[in-house]
Formats: sequence, C-alpha cells, structure tokens
Amino acid sequence: MKKSALIPYFFVVMLSVSCAQSIDKRINLPEKDLFTLEPVVEKIQNPWGMAFLPDGGILVTEKSGKLLLFQAGKTTEIQNLPEIYVKGQGGLMDVELHPNYKENGWIYLSFASDKGEGNGGNTAIMRAKLNGNRLVNNQLLYKGTPNTTKGQHFGSRLEFDNEGNLYFSIGDRANRDVNPQDVTRDGGKIYRIKDDGRIPSDNPFVNQKGAKTAIFSYGHRNPQGLAKHPGTGKIWEHEHGPRGGDEINIIQKGKNYGWPVITYGINYSGTKITDETSKPGMEQPLHQWTPSIAPCGMTFVTSKRYPEWKNNLLVGSLVFQYLERLVIENNKVVYREKLLENAGRLRNVKQAPDGYIYVGIEGKGIFRLEPKKKA
Repeated sequence: MKKSALIPYFFVVMLSVSCAQSIDKRINLPEKDLFTLEPVVEKIQNPWGMAFLPDGGILVTEKSGKLLLFQAGKTTEIQNLPEIYVKGQGGLMDVELHPNYKENGWIYLSFASDKGEGNGGNTAIMRAKLNGNRLVNNQLLYKGTPNTTKGQHFGSRLEFDNEGNLYFSIGDRANRDVNPQDVTRDGGKIYRIKDDGRIPSDNPFVNQKGAKTAIFSYGHRNPQGLAKHPGTGKIWEHEHGPRGGDEINIIQKGKNYGWPVITYGINYSGTKITDETSKPGMEQPLHQWTPSIAPCGMTFVTSKRYPEWKNNLLVGSLVFQYLERLVIENNKVVYREKLLENAGRLRNVKQAPDGYIYVGIEGKGIFRLEPKKKA
C-alpha cells in the first residue's frame, strides 16, 4: 500500500481507498475569497461538543467537565451535571439536542463516568432538560462496562437518525485485542438506542445470547465523528486509526468494520499490526487517511450560505490543525481541500440551524465561518 501525503495549501487531491492513485488540481475559489473566521465563544480549552438552541443560544461542552451556555453575548456555566471522570481523552464530551427539542426539551450528553464495575471509567450516555442554569430530570441511558484506568479511546459522538433513534460511539478503550470484535463486550462499537434508552427490537444482536443488545456495528477503533447524510439519512462515521488508517465509514446494521483484524495503519512504533487490509465479512472504508489526520467532528454542508460546498463533508484535523473539505461522488472521495490551515487543533465542526458553519478549536473557542459578500 502506498502512503498518501497531505498536499500543499489551496490544492486538492483525488484519492482511492487504497491511496494508490492521485491527481492534483488547483482550486479556483481559494479559502480566503470565501469566508472570514469570526470568534463566537472565546477562551475555551477543549470545546468537545456544541449544540444550537432554537433561541440562538449555543451549548458547548468543555472536556474538563463544564457545560457552557453562550447566549446574547454572555457565557453561563450550567449546574447539576453528573460526576465526570476526567482522564486522558475522557471527560465531558458530546452534546446533542433531541430532534423534537422544541416540544420535549431533551438534551443528550456523552461523558466518561467512574460508576459501575471496575476501577477507572468508561463512556456513559445521559439525557436531561435545561431549567435556567441547571440540568433537571437527569437520566442515565447507557454506561459502558467494565471501567478501566486507561485514558484512551472513549469515542463518544452522538447523532439521531430520521426515525428518532440515537446513535453513539464508544472506542476500544485501548483494549484492541479483546473489545472491538466481541459483541458481548462494550468498546469499539457504534450503538443504537431509542431516545429514552430502550433497545430497538430490530437491533442486530438482540437475539444473540450474551451480546450487548445496544450494539449496531462493531470492529471500530475510536470513532469521533458521526453525521447523518442529508440525502440518504444513513449515519456516517469517522474514526482514528493508529499510525495511518483513519477511516470514513457508512454505518450498516450488524456489520464488522474490521479493527484490528484489518487496517491500513501500523503501530505507533512503526511495527505492523497485521498484513491484512481486507478480509471476507469485513467492511472496507469509504475513505482512509494515511498518514493519519486524527479526524474529530464532521458535518455535511447543506446550507445555501456556502454554495460552492453543497453536499460536501467537513472534517476537523487534530494533528495537522486544519479543516478538511471532502467532495464525495457515488460514495467516493474525489477531492480534498485544506481550510483554516494552522488554525489549531480542530475538535469539532457543525452546521447550525442558521446555516452557518461553526468550528471548535482547542485553546481558542468557537468560531463561525462568515461568507464574504461577492462584489
């Protein structure tokens, strides 16, 4: 397998899944001609998740354990959160509103929790309502087990599908040889539950003895991006590979995405994990990045505010500190473009109901991509 390298600024590259072929093409409309980066909420160390309230407020999670409400130029810290287990990559992570939030007021959070079996922590999912500056009606919906003192791979993105089911991710918790391929264990999975935590009767493993019945797909490493495709309604996911082999996948019921049996990555030490990049019964990624960009956060662009980006996918890069725009045709990435180069570690990117794109940058805060008016 030939390794691909990220290309110079203002260039795009077409890549096959194997990264074996590429072409370069100059962009006609460079980033600086399209938008300015406007600060919205500043001085946030790790803005892991964000959700946009109907009244214009923005809920932002700070990984250290704070839920912040930015509204009318004022930032308020929300009280009555559950106890947050903060270690390594774990803490307070994603936040998502119920699709019918205006009617029911439910807010969903993913976070690391030390409750339950074993020392350390694991990923938990809860919902609550906002009353002034406090969470009320707190309900724990799911808690991964067992706890572990390892600080890696909590996963933790949240996304609803068109039927109102909640999808969430839990990474392999740095136990790759046990968790991802075993459906009787949490970790290395995408899960699907109803909005109140009940298990859908058509989940793929509900009738398998000993299986975790919330599992929807397995064989994942550390998924930190979930997004609903605006056309098909399918849930798309991206996940961190080790050294190489970050992936984009379309999540399908009961499918095995291969980690660590197949991968395009290698160990951080440079040694091989496996010689296999494909195997019967295991899904190939729609796209893979080698070298790893450390993807975090993803959103599809449907807004008329960015007509040149219609139906494109935006993904944050932690390690290379930029926003990546991917043009996808027939479920293949045909162009890639680097935006916001050297802006910082892009922790999250979301299209808000007002049509603007917002990004969360570590150590800086939340910013809006403000389109420039054409002369």
